Amino acid sequence: MSSLGIFTNNEEITGIKGIKIPLYQGGYNQKIIYLSGVAMRISKSQNSPVMEVAEGIAGYLSQNSDSLFRVKVVPSGEIHIELMDSTLAAWLQNLIVAKKTGDLGNNFLHDQLPTLSSLNVFTIQYAHARCCSLLRLGQQEGLIELDRTDINNFIAVNSIPWLNCEQKLIFNHADESFLIHQLVKVVDDVVCADSISINWEKAGGNLSQAFERFWGSCRIWGEVKIHDLELAKARLGLLIATQLVLRSVLEDKLGIVAPVEL
Repeated sequence: MSSLGIFTNNEEITGIKGIKIPLYQGGYNQKIIYLSGVAMRISKSQNSPVMEVAEGIAGYLSQNSDSLFRVKVVPSGEIHIELMDSTLAAWLQNLIVAKKTGDLGNNFLHDQLPTLSSLNVFTIQYAHARCCSLLRLGQQEGLIELDRTDINNFIAVNSIPWLNCEQKLIFNHADESFLIHQLVKVVDDVVCADSISINWEKAGGNLSQAFERFWGSCRIWGEVKIHDLELAKARLGLLIATQLVLRSVLEDKLGIVAPVEL
């Protein structure tokens, strides 16, 4: 099927109007992919072959994707939606702009403080403070211009060069991709998930570990600064995003201070 056909009605997918469509982020494989089993649900309600339904939905999504994502169907009938590099670049840029105005979301209820592990919390706080330190150094060396109107936030004044001349993400290291994967996951949880069901200490710890992997493998100064200035700036952009998301987890979700230095 090239379009949804009998599975659409006025551009709405039959059988799922008014209910939540199952969609979740796939595991890490250096790409950002969302998975949906909605075709299985429709096939049961419509008594139709699951692959026929899945191919119809995939065709419809592809035709209306505006080049934001790629769609494919796997043999099980599950639909995979892969974000394009240009979409990720726009998301990263919007992330560091949105947090400046507090749009990441703040659903934390201060009467529901979780029981915290001091070691895990320190790991998250250390990663946050380390991001702040590295960003201050980047500003001092003229690699990036930061808006410090809010002294606890580091916002880039100019756009970050996320893409190369081929409109691909400028990043080329697995640990850069893994950090982006964790950033997407945590922001998805902040914005979309039921906050009560999320272990924010674990989420923040996973993002902190991704930052440590990134910083251990992906340098900004030295040869990178000399020979690939745009990559150095883009890596600083990832640090801005990481600092903002870690701060949101610490302050909004765990209810504790996000130190700018230790």
